[in-house]
Amino acid sequence: MARDVSDTTPVSSPRELTAWLEAGCKPQGPFLLGTEHEKFPFYLDDLSPVPYEGARGRGGIKALLDGVQAATGWEPITDGAALIGLFDPKAGGAISLEPGGQFELSGAPLEDVHGTRDELQAHMTVANAVAQRHGVGFLGLGMSPLWRLDETPRMPKSRYRIMTDYMPKVGSRGLDMMYRTSTVQVNVDFRSEADMVRKLRVSIALQPIATILFANSPFADGRLNGRQSERSEIWRDTDNQRAGMLPFVFEEGFGFERYVDYALRTPMYFVKRGETYHDVAGADFRHLLEGRLDALPGQRATMSDWANHLSTIFPEVRLKRYMEMRGADSGSQAHILALSAFFVGLLYDEDCLAAAWDLVKGWSAHERQRLRDEAPTRGFDAQIAGRSARDVAADALALSRAGLRKRARRDATGADETIYLDLLDERVARGRTAAQELIALFEGPWKGSVRPAFEACRL
Repeated sequence: MARDVSDTTPVSSPRELTAWLEAGCKPQGPFLLGTEHEKFPFYLDDLSPVPYEGARGRGGIKALLDGVQAATGWEPITDGAALIGLFDPKAGGAISLEPGGQFELSGAPLEDVHGTRDELQAHMTVANAVAQRHGVGFLGLGMSPLWRLDETPRMPKSRYRIMTDYMPKVGSRGLDMMYRTSTVQVNVDFRSEADMVRKLRVSIALQPIATILFANSPFADGRLNGRQSERSEIWRDTDNQRAGMLPFVFEEGFGFERYVDYALRTPMYFVKRGETYHDVAGADFRHLLEGRLDALPGQRATMSDWANHLSTIFPEVRLKRYMEMRGADSGSQAHILALSAFFVGLLYDEDCLAAAWDLVKGWSAHERQRLRDEAPTRGFDAQIAGRSARDVAADALALSRAGLRKRARRDATGADETIYLDLLDERVARGRTAAQELIALFEGPWKGSVRPAFEACRL
């Protein structure tokens, strides 16, 4: 998330929270997409991580932000005196920092994947030009391959200090998630509550397939970690109260109100008042609604509290006023664009959406969870309902390609959005994930070293 919301409209009932979500419906369209991706900055000379203030006379994360701001004119996002991000006041995109210095582009809402390509290329051109002046490169992997947790920098963001203290209380992998993983996600729109339900069910069911298609984190601590997506595995024991496959989404009667009930039962992290983040980790949002939160006596909830709380819930697909696909590791530029194309093709055409539901509707909650549990390690060999994940991925890709073809959004060369799926088709045809290709390199020409990955996976 690029920046916390500031909306002081008071709120006192769950119905108002439901109405806030409902306001995201776009009955007349247009359906847009927003792509977010994270990447690891590293020093080119010794492959060490980049701290906020820099190290040994070298520029750090703040210097990167300063340089990008000078090049783009984007507005600063601050936390106290610290520059922690940049915001594009014209298009709506932003740059933000994840806890370990992961440099994130939160893309603007755009009409098609071609626009996302242009945005991504422009961002990387500026970011790399600035970074190279400081001897820095960017690594596109789902987990940092070399640095231990205690070697990983920490960014000066108040909300992250609160989360850092809380995470070890609710799971064993929360700090790894925060500091050592990188993801790519695409955000999509919905027309109505019924459309939201269809899209949420399809995208949750297929999120483990996306995890496999985009598995790209086989290294940790300088060696193989035993999985194809360690980032995805980490989420299985980060905080299970706020993560997972949301089985209730598939129950009869599910809608905005039921999601609000789920969110209200998810413990809070913080309440922001002015520039101050109040640590209320573990508290009940309903107490804030009622003005009886022990840590902030007399304070009542605002819409910004609700929006910020929703941003601290981490299911496989997150519902806000749009939906966020959260199952994929970060990777190359082609990898990033492929994720957006995959879900846009599946979800933005009525016929393809209906066919995608037919593909997954027979799966039980137990089968969906088993696929989720197997995906990080088994990849294409994972099974669901008697089929391999590879076969399901092939079917889903065919539907996505059909949806993109029907959209017929063409770039200046006349190509439609299906071009961005070629990478995924190749992975399915080979039956090998990006992670498996990296494992083969590690065991072969890299001779058991992860250090070549910094060049091979450099963005």
